[in-house]
Amino acid sequence: MADEQNTHTSSVGTASAELRAIVEALIFASPEPVTFKMLFKLLADEPQEDVVAAVEELKADYEQRPGLQCVEVAGGFQIVTRPELHEWVRRLFHERSTQKLTVQALETLAVIAYKQPITALEISEVRGVNTSGVLATLLERHLIKIVGRKNVVGRPFLYATTKEFLIRFGLRDLGDLPKIGDMAEALGFDPPGGLSELEPREGLLPLAEGERPGDELPESSAS
Repeated sequence: MADEQNTHTSSVGTASAELRAIVEALIFASPEPVTFKMLFKLLADEPQEDVVAAVEELKADYEQRPGLQCVEVAGGFQIVTRPELHEWVRRLFHERSTQKLTVQALETLAVIAYKQPITALEISEVRGVNTSGVLATLLERHLIKIVGRKNVVGRPFLYATTKEFLIRFGLRDLGDLPKIGDMAEALGFDPPGGLSELEPREGLLPLAEGERPGDELPESSAS
C-alpha cells in the first residue's frame, strides 16, 4: 500500500473546491478508513491525480484545525479527533467500563502485536498466566484473528492482529508500532517481562478446510 500511495503522491494534480468537499464528505461519513482505491472507484469521472491532490490538500487543511485531524490509518484515511482531546470525547459518550479492555487484555494484545504470529501457549509463556479467556474476548472484539496453525505437535492456532487493531490504535501498519515501553505507558500497564520488539516468526500454516477464524477456541488450544 505504501508503494501505491507513493506513486499517487508523485503525480499530484489540482483539486477543485467541489472535489475537496466531496472527498472530505466521503472520508468523514465512512465508518472505515477510505483508501485511494475506493476513492478512485467512487470518483471514476475525476482524474486520479486530482483525487490525490484533494486528499493531500484536505490533510494540510486539517493540520490547522485544533480539534480534528485527517490521518492515514490502516491503509486509508479517516477524520478523527486529536489524541489530546480523547478524554473529552469519552465524557461525551460516557464510555462504559464494559467497553474498555482490561489490563490483562491489553497485555495479551501487546504480546500478539509484537510477536505475531504466536500461539496461545507462547503468549502464556510471555505473560506467565493462562490467556484462553482473554483471547476469546479479543477475538470477539475483532482485534485479533486466527491466521493459521503452527507446524508443531498439536498444530496449535496462530494469532495475529487485525485491521480493526490498526484502526483502534491509529496505526498505518505494524511498522508504526511504538517501542513497547511507550505503548505500555500510553495504555496504562506494565509490559510483560518477556516481551520484545516485533520479530518475524516461522511456522505459519493455512487454516484447514472448514476452519474459520471466528470459531471458538478448542480445549486443546486453550493453554
